[in-house]
Amino acid sequence: MSIKDAVLRVLRDARATVLPDPADRHGPLPPLMLALTVVTGLVDSFSYLVLGHVFVANMTGNVVFSGFAIAGAAGFSLVASLVALAVFGAGALLGGRIAHRARAHRGRVLHLALIVETVLFLAADTVARYGAPMDTAGTRYTLIALLGLAMGVQNATARALAVPDLTTTVLTLTITGMASDSRAAGGGGGKTGRRALSALAMFAGALVGAFAVRYGSPSLPLLFATVLLVGSTLDAFVLTRSDARWTQPL
Repeated sequence: MSIKDAVLRVLRDARATVLPDPADRHGPLPPLMLALTVVTGLVDSFSYLVLGHVFVANMTGNVVFSGFAIAGAAGFSLVASLVALAVFGAGALLGGRIAHRARAHRGRVLHLALIVETVLFLAADTVARYGAPMDTAGTRYTLIALLGLAMGVQNATARALAVPDLTTTVLTLTITGMASDSRAAGGGGGKTGRRALSALAMFAGALVGAFAVRYGSPSLPLLFATVLLVGSTLDAFVLTRSDARWTQPL
């Protein structure tokens, strides 16, 4: 396969992710999962840059940060990392209950989860804007709790929906797949466009979030993420009325 053909294949795959075929097994879910991946980049940029060295979506980071904190590395809080891990787990439990409750219709699973996530983000945005300064312990841990819960719900939902290569919060396996499944590695080279889009979506969210914190208001990433979630929730509501094949459980 020539370079031109390979590029065209990647572009076709990316286009099919953004504008999916309604007859595809995952229907209209891929672009919504991309939107949630952008949310991940936004919220983790906020949590890391504003709340200290802690993530509310990337739990691998918090496990590593816990080790750093125990070793006495400067700038890392064991309590913050453990709180984030605990509330994320609680959110994942809630997201699992939502998924099992509405498992007969994947669109309803996503919509219910998005409602919960949006409410939690609205609460976090309100606390960030109108509460005590974010460097105070009460506000910091309230924000970690609200956002960690929301991202736990999101991660559990992405797991339940199981749209390939669109986990919304984890890129390690996505990037591994891009390399290990490539033609250079002897693979078929499939889904490279979708995987690249997933990485770019998180990068874009993180980039916008970092610029917002640095040159705008520290709470701006939460506002952007909340607006994106509100739009996604409205889109998902339309999906709840579908009876297409993609709505059926995997």
